[in-house]
Amino acid sequence: RFQPAAGLMERIQAIAQNVSDIAVKVDQILQNSLMNGKGLEGRRDQCEVPRDPKYPDCSGKVEWMRARWTSDPCYAFFGVDGTECSFLIYLSEVEWFCPPLPWRNQTAAMPSSKPPARVQAAFRNNLSYLLELIGSGKESLIFMKKRIRHLASQWLLATHSLAQKLKGRQRDQKQILVHIGFLTEESGDVFSPRVLKGGPLGEMVQWADILAALFILGHSLKVTVSLKELQSNLGVPPGRGNCPLTVPLPFDLIYTDYHGLQQMKQHMGLSFKKYRCRVRVIDTFGTEPAYNLEEYATLHGYRTNWGYWNLNPKQFMTMFPHTPDNSFMGFVSEELNETERQFIKSNKASNMAVVYGKEASIWKKSTIQGKEKFLAILNKYMEIHGTVYYETQRPPEVPAFVKNHGLLPQHEFQQLLRKAKLFIGFGFPYEGPAPLEAIANGCIFLQSRFNPPHSSLNHEFFRGKPTSREVSSQHPYAEDFIGKPHVWTVDYNNSEEFEAAIKTIMRTKVDPYVPYEYTCEGMLERIHAYIQHQDFCAGPSLPLPEKPQGHAVPSSLSPFSLSPNATHLVWSHNASNTPSAWPPVSSMQVWVSEAGRACTETCQEHGLVCEPAFFQFINKKDVFLQLRMSCDSTESEMSHLYPAVAENVQECYLQKEPLLFSCAGYSTKYRRLCPCRSYQKGQVALCRDCL
Repeated sequence: RFQPAAGLMERIQAIAQNVSDIAVKVDQILQNSLMNGKGLEGRRDQCEVPRDPKYPDCSGKVEWMRARWTSDPCYAFFGVDGTECSFLIYLSEVEWFCPPLPWRNQTAAMPSSKPPARVQAAFRNNLSYLLELIGSGKESLIFMKKRIRHLASQWLLATHSLAQKLKGRQRDQKQILVHIGFLTEESGDVFSPRVLKGGPLGEMVQWADILAALFILGHSLKVTVSLKELQSNLGVPPGRGNCPLTVPLPFDLIYTDYHGLQQMKQHMGLSFKKYRCRVRVIDTFGTEPAYNLEEYATLHGYRTNWGYWNLNPKQFMTMFPHTPDNSFMGFVSEELNETERQFIKSNKASNMAVVYGKEASIWKKSTIQGKEKFLAILNKYMEIHGTVYYETQRPPEVPAFVKNHGLLPQHEFQQLLRKAKLFIGFGFPYEGPAPLEAIANGCIFLQSRFNPPHSSLNHEFFRGKPTSREVSSQHPYAEDFIGKPHVWTVDYNNSEEFEAAIKTIMRTKVDPYVPYEYTCEGMLERIHAYIQHQDFCAGPSLPLPEKPQGHAVPSSLSPFSLSPNATHLVWSHNASNTPSAWPPVSSMQVWVSEAGRACTETCQEHGLVCEPAFFQFINKKDVFLQLRMSCDSTESEMSHLYPAVAENVQECYLQKEPLLFSCAGYSTKYRRLCPCRSYQKGQVALCRDCL
């Protein structure tokens, strides 16, 4: 009867013995592990900071790590535990301030071998996957997707045309991250709530068009509008952003804005400096070189909230071609088909005007003094319409004689423009897409001339922006690049001039017009050319000159020759060792500015555009001498105005810092050497052979 119980007890005792044996073995393992650990810890604590002249910052960085390694969890993520060796392992294998430790397995720290083979980019003709990539959940994204769908047929026609021009040319597919920083919650996302309230849509128009162009060109895209997505795509380690990325950057290019640039700098640690050459910054108003270089901006009073990024100025991409120092990105202005053009011709009202601006604040912010006076004149001849947003309980402060439609959906706004004769600006907002949209719908754009021009020196709007540009009207591009009969720029404070312009405009007939560079095809061409030819990671192709000595004579080996009328230099067709540069040096001419004139203006006066990429070729004393400019002395210094000559004292100055080469800027003391180039008709960003 008790036999089973006795057998059970034996089994229980056997199990207990086994457990005891296991416990002893585990204890032995733990003891051995602890002893090994102590041995290793002793070894780790015995690490000494190496004295290697190739790594002069090593000891200072180790001291910093001793004091601050707990300040960011990312250090522990990379294995830092407070021991001397962990500091050295981190500083030699994650960062690069110390030499590799001889007892470490170096193959483990080595990056992976050769990069994967490049995939060839192929034009795409279906935008549905792009719309998925953009995502949803924000009014801004909904607006952008609607725009892409609306322009789809025009994008596809442009794609076909560009494919024919390129004739099957091979193009590497780029891995591209598009991070729209101003839409992130961390930057306030001020635009999304204002989409339905008449807020500025210019930035979203531009971003929608950039996304469409990159996708159609066949590149691989990731789109982020949140900081969390950005960190994930970049490989940011957990913590506060002091450590480098966990893996090599997987993107060839990153398109972002100033908000995104700041977020990247905060979270990429040392990797930001390493990879910033891959960044392209969508910058509405432009960043001039004097504001971009931190050291120079600080010393010479050009420091602002937006500048001092130390990028190549061509990495900033603008909405309009403000300054050739930056790259002109642009956007698309919708083209009409023949049926729509005929409809406009037969339905235009000669006495109908639409006011530029959807926010009620434009009636207060107007930069025009005494606007009631010119509005009264306009009202004598035309019916005035507005599209100002307002809430039902608070109508906007607009004059009673203005027929306000409230904020209109885009297609209804287009219909209004197609009926109207005149699109009139009050001086604000500056440089948006709406005037081009109006001109594309057959309107004449009327704007005020600013005298004196508006700039950061005399107008609050430009204060703090990284540019000294002087704006002569509400929309300088429309004034300078389009002009009459589509664009009229007059003095609104001169009643006679204003009234005469209104009368003439009523009698003037214009067809809808879109500058080629604002068509889908023009924008595709530009972005293709930039991706294929702009490489800011390679550094300057030619070294800057050493400080010249003595009174040199022009070299017989100079690649330049004097023009027949001796006014400027051109690149010699038979020059030996012509560099492989973009734009091609064959498009270059070298002119000398008058004192007090910028290179931008100097080149324009000769039907050319200033090209900052060419400064490196003319930053030589030989060039002064070939232009028959006397140099009693020649110095190499940092200035956004150099190379230049101070005429009164016949002193010549060469540029010491490549990031300061600038088409902008002038001084009454200097005549500047200006590298100019030709450009395609209607495509100022590209020279004739630049595609």
